[in-house]
Amino acid sequence: MQRNSMLFRLNQTRGSSLLEQNDVRQIPFVKCGYTWVSIMHKSSGGSRPKKKIYCREQELDRVMDLQKKPSLILKLKSIIQSQKHQSLRLRDLEKEVGFVQKWNYMAAIEKYPSIFRVLGGNGRPPAVTLTARAEKIAAEEVNAREQMEPILVKKLKNLLMLSVDCRVPLETVEFISMELGLPSDFKKSLIPKYPEFFSVNDVDGRVYLELENWDSSIVTTCREERLARERALETGGYPKKARISKDGNFPGPFAFHLSFPAGFRPNMSYLEEVQRWQKMEFPSPYLNARRFEMADPKARKRVVAVLHELLSLTMEKRLTSAQLDAFHVEYRFPARLLLCLIKHHGIFYVTNKGAKSTVILKEAYDGPNLIDKCPLLAFRDKFVALCGRREINSSIGTPS
Repeated sequence: MQRNSMLFRLNQTRGSSLLEQNDVRQIPFVKCGYTWVSIMHKSSGGSRPKKKIYCREQELDRVMDLQKKPSLILKLKSIIQSQKHQSLRLRDLEKEVGFVQKWNYMAAIEKYPSIFRVLGGNGRPPAVTLTARAEKIAAEEVNAREQMEPILVKKLKNLLMLSVDCRVPLETVEFISMELGLPSDFKKSLIPKYPEFFSVNDVDGRVYLELENWDSSIVTTCREERLARERALETGGYPKKARISKDGNFPGPFAFHLSFPAGFRPNMSYLEEVQRWQKMEFPSPYLNARRFEMADPKARKRVVAVLHELLSLTMEKRLTSAQLDAFHVEYRFPARLLLCLIKHHGIFYVTNKGAKSTVILKEAYDGPNLIDKCPLLAFRDKFVALCGRREINSSIGTPS
């Protein structure tokens, strides 16, 4: 069975339970992404369950398409800047990016003369460098990095506070470092700079980044900050006889913002269950996960909140399936993490566009465009705009 068949075809009844897994039948294991999962379907009393299509959202799929060229431009910029004389001999390009990718970079050099220029001749080997205009804008990255530092310190503290022991393997932090916006040398340039917050320790032969002091001032989640902006928390809860919303959204302090795909048509029983789920209280993601049993519906809703918070900490509000799975132990994620993401398709979107399957936080996007951008993303957009693209949604996965 192909990978796409698992991601985008789920057999379940139209009004299947959003929270419970009682009275279910198990179908064979299917492989998807990086983990094996068993999909459970609601029994329909002996009748054959209806097929439910996991709807693709083309605008969110475009997020991955739009980042390809900016990613290439930004990586070539970083390679050129890392050279001793701020220029790269074309014959050395293959050493940096490989034989296959070399041709894509050569095409970019030729296509974007406003960013890259080729020097050489008179016996000198041809080399590529940045144009004067590109160099001027590239110099602004230093200021963007300075603005990012306090943001990154807070993000790292949040990242560690979400874990059960306030520590995460250093290799896991490195795995998502570019998505967080960390500099490539953060282990030397950032971590030692804040010994009052972070320490690097060996635990049972594995190197961990640990939190030195708990910071109660930053335990407000991004979801709660959004609700505060919308004044939802000032209502004192939710109305006792609130009308059932057709889009699943609910004005309560424990609600998540939902955005169902255009092709999804939920019936009334489904919407009623969504509303019950939206009303349900749940523990803070920053409380220790060991205190809760995963069988408890409130604990399962808390897992959704942890996923939401983790994605919110990244610059582009998205991570690959492998990156999420890297936090499985420290965050006590359920065994069927992918199924959890697909079940809550109003909050998360799983796309197979690109080289790896990617999980996107839907509320962070307006169509294919990221709504809020940090200083580093704003700089990258400005640099890539030199090529003439009007709307940029650049990739984060570039060297610093």
